[in-house]
Amino acid sequence: MKQITSVQNPYIKSLVQLQEKAKTRKQTGTFLIEGKREIELAIKGGYILETLLFCPEVIQNVDYKIFDSSIVEKIEISKEVYQKLAYRDTTEGILAVAQSKALHLSDLKLSKNPLVLIAEAPEKPGNIGALLRTADAANIDAVIIANPKSDLYNPNIVRSSVGCLFTRQIATGTSEEVIAFLQENNINFYSATLQNSNEYHKVNYTTPTAIVVGTEATGLTEIWRKESTQNIIIPMQGEIDSMNVSVAAAILLFEAKRQRGF
Repeated sequence: MKQITSVQNPYIKSLVQLQEKAKTRKQTGTFLIEGKREIELAIKGGYILETLLFCPEVIQNVDYKIFDSSIVEKIEISKEVYQKLAYRDTTEGILAVAQSKALHLSDLKLSKNPLVLIAEAPEKPGNIGALLRTADAANIDAVIIANPKSDLYNPNIVRSSVGCLFTRQIATGTSEEVIAFLQENNINFYSATLQNSNEYHKVNYTTPTAIVVGTEATGLTEIWRKESTQNIIIPMQGEIDSMNVSVAAAILLFEAKRQRGF
């Protein structure tokens, strides 16, 4: 089995670039995953893993052989190399190089009565990760990022989603493309916005539905407010008029799930 002990190894340097630069991830069509749970979820989610890297000095009670059928190559790395590549200290000494997906809208396979979350132009990796965790918790059909500002394979998103990047179908597109997709598939969409809105709990989400949320700073752009089936609002009873986007998404998605009998 191949071994790498130096952080100056050219391959390790290329993996550092993969961690740090969206351009490199786009050019190579690959990204890094840390941790046993995250790697297992990626395999379950249909991601192709090219290489498994593991550190015997760190690894604890993890049988890397469980990944045999999914990995092209395995490399043993030193603790120094592992610490150079890893973002966290608690990822069991395992990393994997995975092939990214194209994330096309046309690749989505929706149920007969889908429930979808759409986020327009989210920027903070932590918020995107939290949205993906919310989507997983609600077991919805898909997450669509409209006008994406961040590379979804950014290591901070992979990390903050705790593997939920791999558990739901995900697609990206411009707002216009996403709206056209919804209309073509007869999916009603409800935009969370202050303008011309009905209280969220007074709307019927039992038919094919998409919940649309925007950024906390600027909200949704006009096209979402104008084209939506109905604008919706969460009544705010405190001093401020907005909340964290993932919290808002959770409230709206679970109301839809409640109406559907969970």
